[in-house]
Amino acid sequence: MPYVAPEQIKRAKQMDLLTYLQHYEPQELVRFSGNVYTTRTHDSLKISNGKWCWWSRGIGGRSALDYLIKVRGMTLPEAVMRIDGQAVVMPSAPSKARGPAQPRTLLLPEKNKSNDRVAAYLRGRGIHSALIDYCLQTGRLYESRYRHNAVFVGFDPQGVPRYGALRGTSGSRFMGDVSGSDKHFSFSIPARDKSTKLHLFESAIDLLSYGTLELLSGRDWRRENCLSLAGIYRPKKNIGESTPPAALMQYLKDYPQITEIALHLDNDAPGRLAAETIKALLPSTYTISDEPPQRGKDYNDYLRVVLRIRQSNSMEK
Repeated sequence: MPYVAPEQIKRAKQMDLLTYLQHYEPQELVRFSGNVYTTRTHDSLKISNGKWCWWSRGIGGRSALDYLIKVRGMTLPEAVMRIDGQAVVMPSAPSKARGPAQPRTLLLPEKNKSNDRVAAYLRGRGIHSALIDYCLQTGRLYESRYRHNAVFVGFDPQGVPRYGALRGTSGSRFMGDVSGSDKHFSFSIPARDKSTKLHLFESAIDLLSYGTLELLSGRDWRRENCLSLAGIYRPKKNIGESTPPAALMQYLKDYPQITEIALHLDNDAPGRLAAETIKALLPSTYTISDEPPQRGKDYNDYLRVVLRIRQSNSMEK
């Protein structure tokens, strides 16, 4: 029977059943009414207010760990291994009366012994090995032990990990945030020397794709700062009620030397709206340029187009 460490059990207990089903077994989740859910397999099992109860059996609990053991019949190690390494948390609905904010505990998944799958996955997306090696060596990237997800880590200015983004490497489109992530400190790569320019992207892979394009063009891919927004920025319908992305504002606060911002958001309707909103909301003291990918939806699409053209030209010679 596999061994699970106490810290793994602690991490697994953090995930509630609703979050687990939403992300890993959405086909099993059925809305019963309002904020009450049930499961497709057991219609007498109800999930509400962070708890669940299997009424026909008279058992219940709070966590996904309880569910996997009591309902699915898994052993504790099996249940912990199912959850650990993929602990994703959805943003909670804001409460009307908020108390003092509690410090978040970032629950980064356990590291795998090697990063081979993550490196192969990123190379398959066209990312240059120089960028992959840099991220692995600086702790910005690693492979999780149980699901072999790519884990992109964001740090605060003191070098403390504060954010983690997960990306599936086995052909699935799985992605999410590590439990306890603070999106104020999303994945970024600093300039090699002090720079006044910041490049902004929706995802870590888009950021690395842009860096690869810079390297392929013979430029220093670390000459300027790069920051990802950890996903799509969705402004409110009334732009006047919107606020700029938290990660961007935190970065500008932590690095006040920034005076130029290049927006490299997606070439689709949400990306174009996000770029226009950010330009409208930021102070006029910043020089802002809108630089979406020249081809494709995002910068990884653009990178792969460039690589195909280069390969084709090479074969013709």
